[in-house]
Amino acid sequence: MSWFTSFLRGGAVGTTEALPGISGGTVALIVRLYDDLIHGAGHVFGGIRLTVADGIRGRGTARAQTRFAKVNWPVMVPALIGMAVFLGIAIVLIEPIVTSHTQIVYAIFFGLVLGSLPVPYQESKSRWRMRDYGLAVVAAVAAFFVMGLPQTQFEPHLWVVFFGAAVAICALVIPGLSGSFILLTVGLYEPTLSAVKSLDFAYIGSFMAGAAVGLASFVKMLQHLLTNHRHVTLVVLTGLMAGSLRALWPWGPAATENGGADSALWVIVAMIAGFVAVTALLLWERRQVGARPLQD
Repeated sequence: MSWFTSFLRGGAVGTTEALPGISGGTVALIVRLYDDLIHGAGHVFGGIRLTVADGIRGRGTARAQTRFAKVNWPVMVPALIGMAVFLGIAIVLIEPIVTSHTQIVYAIFFGLVLGSLPVPYQESKSRWRMRDYGLAVVAAVAAFFVMGLPQTQFEPHLWVVFFGAAVAICALVIPGLSGSFILLTVGLYEPTLSAVKSLDFAYIGSFMAGAAVGLASFVKMLQHLLTNHRHVTLVVLTGLMAGSLRALWPWGPAATENGGADSALWVIVAMIAGFVAVTALLLWERRQVGARPLQD
């Protein structure tokens, strides 16, 4: 994976994080960044922890450097830069397009996510049994329920922003759950967009601190699950992705709150286009590896 390719793939993840209901974790799976991001983040946080702990005890940095060396830096660095750059672009440029053509945008991503469901299914590298399908259904129902939660409104005090970011960032690494949707549910989506646009550094600082704490707390557990219980973890992730389609339904409340003015024909065309695009990509990748299961 070249530097520029990693940059663009990270950009795809960053762009989706600005759009409520669209999961950055799902897109990371589609573009083959998920494992690198999860394991890389786990090793980075582990290295930071060892740097502090061993530094206090006077043990040097050897163990921390070993952890840092396990990170796939040629992929991680450009991907993270791409995420930050495209997230900023999406907030400024894409958000107005979503407002004016909400149904079409949601239809495209509905098709993309629907077409990408084979990704975690195949990445488990094991044959699914009936209990796996049952577990996936349970996860799908749970995600379907979460995506239907009504919006609430909290006063955007800095401590609320901190904890809201800590929860929302966990959704970033769970395919099927959207960090932006979580922020929207707790009433912090619009204040966060406004803070970024107006460069409210106090708000942004609280948000980044909460995101860092939430990510450090959660990503280690997810890294452990992917390493030691990969099959069952990906079974659950498949179900979460399927259940999250509720949030992307182009005739749902989130997509039609502005009146749903888009033509039904164009909405259907957009949905089919998203499905065909990701399906074609997956078939091309499968052909590239000689019809073997998809791999990173």
